[in-house]
Amino acid sequence: MSAWLLLLGAVLAEVIGTLSLRAAAHGARRWYVVVAGGYVVAFVLLSGALAAGMPLGVAYGIWTALGITLTALASRVLFREPLTPLMLSGMGLIAVGVLLIEIGGSV
Repeated sequence: MSAWLLLLGAVLAEVIGTLSLRAAAHGARRWYVVVAGGYVVAFVLLSGALAAGMPLGVAYGIWTALGITLTALASRVLFREPLTPLMLSGMGLIAVGVLLIEIGGSV
């Protein structure tokens, strides 16, 4: 399995864990099982991506940038949380920063 697929799986598992944490914090305690499982799977898959040769700075940058973006977008849809133009601009800046880190790693 490629490092990129492992990283994508890690991102999705982390987002599921974080969204479940939101649900659990508002009274649905059974969601804590999904929270724990999501975070464990995320770290196992992230570790696999690193073991497959992906540099830590690139992996962590992409993991956090995608995680932040997907979590914010899903929170807007699922929990009707705000998503302002300023927040969207911040996500764009994060994406540019990650891209610069990746480009810098290949120079």
